[in-house]
Amino acid sequence: MILSVSHKTILLCFLSGFLAQAIKTFFGYIREKKLNLRNLVEPGGMPSSHSSSAATLTTCIGLASGFDSMLFTSTLFFSVIVMYEATGLRRAAGRQAKMLNQLLDRIYKKEDTGNMKLRELLGHTPAEVLLGALMGVVLAIAFF
Repeated sequence: MILSVSHKTILLCFLSGFLAQAIKTFFGYIREKKLNLRNLVEPGGMPSSHSSSAATLTTCIGLASGFDSMLFTSTLFFSVIVMYEATGLRRAAGRQAKMLNQLLDRIYKKEDTGNMKLRELLGHTPAEVLLGALMGVVLAIAFF
């Protein structure tokens, strides 16, 4: 069965995001010496699956429609927004969560605050976004 360009593009985007999450899960296993399947769906970490999927989509559209097309330009614009938000807004929210968790620990010194803790790893460093984007571009070029 031969896939259409749009089917191949969406499959590559999902594959790109899944591979990024699988890489995070693998390195989490190496680091923590235990398998944490939550890493397959949680945001943050290296590489950025959002950036990888967005870069895959943008590259596939460039390859199919031309890198001077309006569709490529639009997709590139929204991919840059996704990557900017990952390093900006979501990263700032993660830093705030970390500070709030530290405050909770100080206030409730002897009590367990595990249920009240906020998720700290929400955004990405610029390197995590860049690696995710590069991974997405390479995947699109290799399999498109």
